[in-house]
Amino acid sequence: MGKMMKKTLWIAGLLFALPLAAQNPPAQGNPPAQNPQGPPTLEAPTTEAPQAEAPKPATPPPAKATKAAKPADSGEGKVVEEIVARVNNEIITTSELQKARKAAAEEAQQDCNGKCTQEQLQVAVEDREKFALRDLIDQSLLAQRGKDMGLSVEADVIKQLDQIRIQNKLADMDALEKAVTQEGLNWDDFKNNIRNKILTQQVIQREVGSHITIGHDDTMKYYEEHKNDFVKPEEVALRAIEISTEGKKDSEIPDLKKKAEDLLKRINDGEDFAVLAKRFSDGQTAQQGGYLGVYKRGELNKQLEDMVFTMKKNQLTDVIETKQGFLIMQVLERYEAGVQPYDKVENEIMDHLYSERMEPALRDYLKTLREQSYVVIKPGYQDMAGGGNSEIEEVSATPEQTKEKKQHKKYILFGPKT
Repeated sequence: MGKMMKKTLWIAGLLFALPLAAQNPPAQGNPPAQNPQGPPTLEAPTTEAPQAEAPKPATPPPAKATKAAKPADSGEGKVVEEIVARVNNEIITTSELQKARKAAAEEAQQDCNGKCTQEQLQVAVEDREKFALRDLIDQSLLAQRGKDMGLSVEADVIKQLDQIRIQNKLADMDALEKAVTQEGLNWDDFKNNIRNKILTQQVIQREVGSHITIGHDDTMKYYEEHKNDFVKPEEVALRAIEISTEGKKDSEIPDLKKKAEDLLKRINDGEDFAVLAKRFSDGQTAQQGGYLGVYKRGELNKQLEDMVFTMKKNQLTDVIETKQGFLIMQVLERYEAGVQPYDKVENEIMDHLYSERMEPALRDYLKTLREQSYVVIKPGYQDMAGGGNSEIEEVSATPEQTKEKKQHKKYILFGPKT
């Protein structure tokens, strides 16, 4: 029985956001309720509609510093940047912490999405910001652990960069590097953020997630005790393959329509919809296998609603022509109004139970990593996960070796010892 790693908010904060990173597509048996993207626009080809802007690479989280800033050569000992914390032989600087706090505040605002009062928003922002240093330390510990385990993620980094390139409709990697630089970002830092994200995900999956098991008895028991939580209105879960005609010449349109028709035939002949969507769809949900989300009546374009709410599970539309291009849609799941049967919510329950067990298990694992490492916080800062303020020893970044090196020569990073 498969299970998905659906993380809670604090775990999502821990695994810092990747610009336009593709997420794993939901399990086909029961897609999650939230909609990662709005449904495709279904105006008729002659209807006026605003042109969508090409997406830009989003600003990534702060890059991990690898060494302390050096004093100026003038001998004045001018501090270039203040060090907030040290995690083994890596450091966290004030600029990194400031960027992490800013990102945390922006996440809180996005989560509220205009539904919070000013007071509620302020509380949410402050709550996220106070954990920013803890999360930076956790990221460092996990990335270092991945390197200690000998995990190789370079192939995954290249694949992720290529997905970002495709999503941003850029011709090649040079164009992506140029776009990143134009956003005011450092290309090497951009890649390193992706590398560390993949490393931390793999460490969590291997060291924590692999030890969490959810059985049929667990999910059935939860279903029987929480049936009222599974009362739904009539809904459909959708995915789509989009072949764009925007910016194309009239002479190119017939070939693009033929491309869509060929894809529909391949799906009807047994090829996997999600695989074809990842390879050929021009939509922003391509890397999620074309998954659009779950929609109630009244949330879709009327033309589309009248179509999909009469379809059965796994049924495909014909090729639909819109002003933006050609569209193939599939109903992944149908939810009739009322209490949903167990088989339609089983994966949703597994996600919930997995996330519920993952949070404390991951926090315990991170506590163990801290105990095996040297984590020192500058006086005046707090990482909300413990850790004293003391001088730092120069040690190996390998957690298993640090405990054996406590006799190494010490030096002070944060000023005179008191």
